Amino acid sequence: MAVTTLAERGDLSRAARQFLRTESGSAVMLLSAALVALIWANVSGSYETFWHTELSLRFGGVALTEDLRHWVNDGLMVIFFFSIGLEISREMTIGELRGGKAIATPALAALGGLTIPALLYVAFNAGGPGASAWGIAISTDTAVLLGVLALVGPRCPDQLRIFLLALAVVDDIGAIAAIAIFYTDHVEWTALLIAIGLFLATVALRFVNFWRTPIYVLIGVLMWVSVLESGIHPSVVGVLMGLLVNAYAPQRRDLMRLQLAGTSLLVDPTPERALAAQAAAVGTISPNERLQLRIQPWSGYVIVPLFALANAGIVLDGQTLRAAASSPITWGIVVALVVGKLLGVSAGTWVALRTGLGRVPDTLRWGQLVGGAALSGIGFTVALFVTDLAFDDEALKSQATIGILAGSVLAALLGWLIFRLLGERGGQCAPSGLPVLPPRPWRPPA
Repeated sequence: MAVTTLAERGDLSRAARQFLRTESGSAVMLLSAALVALIWANVSGSYETFWHTELSLRFGGVALTEDLRHWVNDGLMVIFFFSIGLEISREMTIGELRGGKAIATPALAALGGLTIPALLYVAFNAGGPGASAWGIAISTDTAVLLGVLALVGPRCPDQLRIFLLALAVVDDIGAIAAIAIFYTDHVEWTALLIAIGLFLATVALRFVNFWRTPIYVLIGVLMWVSVLESGIHPSVVGVLMGLLVNAYAPQRRDLMRLQLAGTSLLVDPTPERALAAQAAAVGTISPNERLQLRIQPWSGYVIVPLFALANAGIVLDGQTLRAAASSPITWGIVVALVVGKLLGVSAGTWVALRTGLGRVPDTLRWGQLVGGAALSGIGFTVALFVTDLAFDDEALKSQATIGILAGSVLAALLGWLIFRLLGERGGQCAPSGLPVLPPRPWRPPA
């Protein structure tokens, strides 16, 4: 397998490392919230009552009323999808997805991981009440995937992490496209045209290099309301707004401006020069990375766990479990996540490498790639999200949710088994390029 520029450098970008740390850490919060939701739903009858409590926002004579679950799913989750849009934009501009061969392998792997699970699910549910819910089985939960990889993966998993992150980015694009195209029942064209006009206005502002956060926030809120009224799920707004935020590497001229401002401040420290140095420091980092630094902790540690708390609570009594055990919806999701993702991602990776269309770092071995393919069957956040869109019947929702939970657990166990059997064989660590400092204290010898 050929080596990429990333492997030649032997390190990951600072922004990629920050993203990985945030996503991996949030997995604990996400899984804890799901466990709390399950306990709450099975111990107390107040779970559904609470999340169906209505909350209204009024502006003069105009009111927007939704229950608490929809405020989380349709409102707060837009911020989660906004962070996905930011990540897609950054990775394709200055990150690990720039360049044809760098993106080809994770893109083909993701395409296989989208197609084969969907086909397997449809094979179980063709002609049944769950036939249209194939979108549940196609998405990978990045946060839980990276969290589980940190526990069960190889000794030196950095290159595998970034490959799976790239795969998850393309996977998210496919899942969001499916939500926008296939899970919209009715379109209100007037509201949609208003949203399109606001989007074009945002594109124009970016084209003239105008960046004022309050203006973008206002446009984003108006787009969210318009898209919500149009019938299309407002998650699309978050992704589109994220894609429009500039991402670029630090420019030499900006660094020189910062050096000049810093020197000026050291020579004559005044409030004006301090503000100039602060502005110069901020200007060296792109708006995309500045927003990610602020948004990702809220998205990973608050919004996504809150989403899990609002959607993962199902009653696991004998009747529900018996219905799930004989449900083609449950089994279709389990097989799609556990078998479909493994086969699809592995096949897509093999095609990319066999044809020479793509490449992966030579520090990766097939055992590690196949183990990562198995872990990509961990579907949670977007899978639950599509479940809420695909089903109105609560019994069918419960069967799908049980399938998501069971399939994700089995995919994690399968990945662990593959790593134990194959993942460490022949693996090697990429050199960091930096010397390792000795432990403190750093004193000269006596």
